[in-house]
Amino acid sequence: TSLQMDIKITGITEEIMKVALDQARDGRLHILAEMNKALNTARPELGEYAPRIETIHIPVDKIREVIGSGGSVIREIVAESGAKIDISDDGTVKIASANAESIRAAINRIKSIASEPEVGEIYKGKVVKVMEFGAFVNFFGAKDGLVHISQLAEGRPKAVTDVVKEGDQVWVKLLGFDDRGKVRLSMKVVDQTTGRELEKASAE
Repeated sequence: TSLQMDIKITGITEEIMKVALDQARDGRLHILAEMNKALNTARPELGEYAPRIETIHIPVDKIREVIGSGGSVIREIVAESGAKIDISDDGTVKIASANAESIRAAINRIKSIASEPEVGEIYKGKVVKVMEFGAFVNFFGAKDGLVHISQLAEGRPKAVTDVVKEGDQVWVKLLGFDDRGKVRLSMKVVDQTTGRELEKASAE
């Protein structure tokens, strides 16, 4: 509805304004035409390395687990994924990165910590402690469970160390929880190469 021009003369004629506007329109259309040569339709999704932010929500009572003691867990997630993570008091988690895979990795790790494992499901885990009666396996984020010596392999082994040692990567099936709420795991019902359940294995 108006034009502003910095000029030293007392004014401009209507003809000068018309010419100036026509030239501006021609210039704008020329620029748009050149842009159209490079990209004439909108991309269906963001490019792989376009900056983006994704938001997820976790239970408020799981925030402490995701952050970890002194921020140890969240720092580890950031270091491994390369994403920037911000957690609000209401459980809103914002994950930012220019790399889509980085965001996916961070989300998967956060969900594995904030969610609860399901009985009957098979998980990849790591042996974190070996005792005479069995091995403790860290799985599903920060969860730990016991693989009793009777659940290590078919034909009860004489010693836990005959089957596993600390640091081993293993497949485990979540059998359930004991009367104290402790997690019960089994290795012998899972093929340790493929991670698939063995049909004839017994978990009793």
